[in-house]
Amino acid sequence: MSARSVRDRRAPAAACAPWVRTRLRTAPGTAWALGLLVLLTTFLAAAFPRAVDRYENEGLRRDIAAADPRLSVLELSTPQPDLQVPQPLREKAVSAASLASVHRTVLSGLPDVVRPDTAQSAYGFHTGKPISAQEGWLPRPSLIDPELTYSTLSDLPDHATLHAGTWPAVHGTVTAGTPEVEGAVTEETAKALRIKVGSAISVPTQGGTPLTVRITGIVTPKRPAAAYWSVQPLLRTPSLVAKPTNDIPRYYWIAAVLLPPDAAPALLATAGQPEAFWRIPPDASPLTVTDVAALRSSIASLEGGPGLVNLRAVAGDNAALTTDLDTILTRYDTLRQAIGPVVMVAAVGIGAVAAVVLLMTIGLMGGRRRSELALMRSRGGSLLGIGGRLLAETVVTTVPAAALGLLIAVLSVGDARLWPSVTGAVAVAVLVCVALPLCTALPHRRARLHGARDDLMDTRPSRQRTVAELTLLVLAVGAVVALRRRGTGSGGDLLVSAAPVLVGLIAALVLVRLLPLPLRLASRSVARRRGAVGFLSLARAGRTSAGGTLPLLALLIALTTAAFGGSVLAGIADARDDAAVRAIGADARISGPGHSVPLPDRLVREVGKADGVREVARVQIEYDVVLPADGTGDQRTKDATLVGVDPATYARLARATGLGAFPADRLRASAAAKKSAPTKDPVLPVIASPSVAERLGHQPRDLSAAAGNFTVRVAGTVTRTPAVSDSDFLIVDAASLTRRQTNTLLVTGGSPDAKALRTAAHHAGKDVSVRLRSEAREAFADTPMQRGAEKIYAAAIAAGAGYALLAVLLSLLQTAPERTALLARLRTMGLTSRQGRRLLGLEAMPQALLAAVGGLLVGWATTALLAPGVDLVSLALSAGPEAGADDTASLRADPWSLTLPALGVVVLTAAVAAVQAWWAGSRGPITELRAGDPR
Repeated sequence: MSARSVRDRRAPAAACAPWVRTRLRTAPGTAWALGLLVLLTTFLAAAFPRAVDRYENEGLRRDIAAADPRLSVLELSTPQPDLQVPQPLREKAVSAASLASVHRTVLSGLPDVVRPDTAQSAYGFHTGKPISAQEGWLPRPSLIDPELTYSTLSDLPDHATLHAGTWPAVHGTVTAGTPEVEGAVTEETAKALRIKVGSAISVPTQGGTPLTVRITGIVTPKRPAAAYWSVQPLLRTPSLVAKPTNDIPRYYWIAAVLLPPDAAPALLATAGQPEAFWRIPPDASPLTVTDVAALRSSIASLEGGPGLVNLRAVAGDNAALTTDLDTILTRYDTLRQAIGPVVMVAAVGIGAVAAVVLLMTIGLMGGRRRSELALMRSRGGSLLGIGGRLLAETVVTTVPAAALGLLIAVLSVGDARLWPSVTGAVAVAVLVCVALPLCTALPHRRARLHGARDDLMDTRPSRQRTVAELTLLVLAVGAVVALRRRGTGSGGDLLVSAAPVLVGLIAALVLVRLLPLPLRLASRSVARRRGAVGFLSLARAGRTSAGGTLPLLALLIALTTAAFGGSVLAGIADARDDAAVRAIGADARISGPGHSVPLPDRLVREVGKADGVREVARVQIEYDVVLPADGTGDQRTKDATLVGVDPATYARLARATGLGAFPADRLRASAAAKKSAPTKDPVLPVIASPSVAERLGHQPRDLSAAAGNFTVRVAGTVTRTPAVSDSDFLIVDAASLTRRQTNTLLVTGGSPDAKALRTAAHHAGKDVSVRLRSEAREAFADTPMQRGAEKIYAAAIAAGAGYALLAVLLSLLQTAPERTALLARLRTMGLTSRQGRRLLGLEAMPQALLAAVGGLLVGWATTALLAPGVDLVSLALSAGPEAGADDTASLRADPWSLTLPALGVVVLTAAVAAVQAWWAGSRGPITELRAGDPR
């Protein structure tokens, strides 16, 4: 056997080169473009659920961490041991060792989802009822003895620094009969109650022999706002409380004294109803949104279920656990359920746009390979074989791109679940891998005539298409009706979230059906004119394929999504602006404590000189002015707020803020009334709220207030006013008040200098406060969920605009070779370069103008249709401390979000047409008109 035959048997020659490798080498640009588009779309699909998870997790952690520790902490308490228990056992049960053992057992037995913050946890034994202190050196503001609570607190040296003296300690074994123990107080308590190192406080006991608590140390908390000190603020800060009485309020001090942990048995002898406690703040740092249900269930179990049974087995049969953490979780869930459906509307819109653009890309790739696949089909290639080869090509390009997009999303957006991102990435990859072979191979099921036309103006829609369009119309109407009736606040569903997309889809189908009519009319009008450019451009526009619905659909959905997202952001901004104005009443508000302290004239002058201040309105506000009885015999009292103003200045302020504008002349007293005799009381015109106006009636009524006694007559009504947020008020000319004083300044200006205003207020008094409208507005966007939702909508606008521009490019690239060849042929017939640019521009303009005008109208219509069902209050105002029940956040069409993307479509279309004309002209007609070229 020859060597050659041996080589032939060992290594048979391949019949042909590998298909996938050959295709990637011959068309690398197409593969790279598809891979880049898949990467971008996969990144968006994977990043969206991660972004939602991230801001929801941050919102949960912030809500728990920022809540008042008195609400979030889990406090387990048990009363002192029963009196029938032998005294040594009672003392042992409250000893530091016993309490620490219970503390360790409780922490280890908590459910996994209830993660304790061990650094801020505390336990001890304290008197549940304050005990009066008889020492004469203690302060008594109203001659009432101060009341003190006594508490042992674990790990005190770790949470406080010694300001003076020494740490309290025990000497020997402390029992219920121990006559003296050591204690400590915080620096604030020592200052308020004049306690010094060495002071002794006598505590009455049930046995008659008082217990002496000698103060050996004064401490300063390291972190006063932390849960260790803030669960019971009395431990660090004394309180001056009012004693209930029908006469003038009488005040007395209440404070706390800290004892060493081993001194707990001494409190058993007191009458302060001592009890043991274990305070466990939750650690919110590892919590995620998926833990909310389990956390709520665990809390319910600890408060009154199997968890409480386990706690009582450790702490005692009468132990009880209290917490308001479930209330915090309920508020969090309410906000999340209100924001989620609004965000889902943006997600569905961008997802639909991305899917349509992917299908357009697949259609463009299939169209470029139509001749190649037709040749393969004519040579005996099966649909299954062709589809398999196309699937292999697509998988090689798509799967790595999708994996890379998923990886970038995971690395860029952390702190989120992985499986939703993987699901989004897989959905994009599957869509491309399945759609490209099907859409490319299925048109070759049967042979098609070469050069067959499918003109937009000549094709008649089939019955199947008509049925499909009517079905989509029914779905769109149902979605809009459901959204308007139920709204997004009810939780919504996919149909409701897809309402903008369905409206855009119906609009695209309607516009495609209507497009031939204006084209026919325009063609007839230009056919009679001289010059071929206009006629040729309209004829070319009319020869657009009837299957060109996808580009128009992508543009309309993208423009609708961008317009809807911009309208949402504009509605949020407007709602916050209105709420901030109602909360402050002007650009800045300066007032004393309780609006009872008059402001000096020097402050008014300094505020007027500050940068950015345009005008200062001096206002006198008096609350709880008793109105006279009405004429119906109703003896129920009604209070109102008296607002004394300068009519001209305050009228300008009310007009500028939009809060109850009124003519200044209506508030001024007449000249005759001002010149009347001093013995005659003038009748003062007032502007009142509707409820106060109804109470006063139309006749003059007498009023008695701290500002003076006068007679008023209602001269007009307004529903709101800048000075107060109350619904019951009356505005009067301050010049007519007997005892006039300014206690509030309302400052207007573009951007008042906050530092200068606060400096002037500080010079006027330490209790004078300055509130800015800009700061109040920022407070309404203080939660991570609100900020995250706004970022998602901003990203939706950007992505919608980007996909719209990409749809324009794809639609123009799809017919670029044919237009280039046409331009080359016409140049051989004498067409100039200028005429070529006009021809391509006018050919592309009908669809571009249709998409731009249609997108603008559809975006406006979608916003108007869906506005009644979109609830933006939670998204705009839920974080604001001043938000009230009457605050509204309505959806309105934003002109910039409507016009800018539409103009971008037209400008990009014109630019692409101009570039294509320049490029075709620079290459010359010989290059394009090759022999045998079918274009």
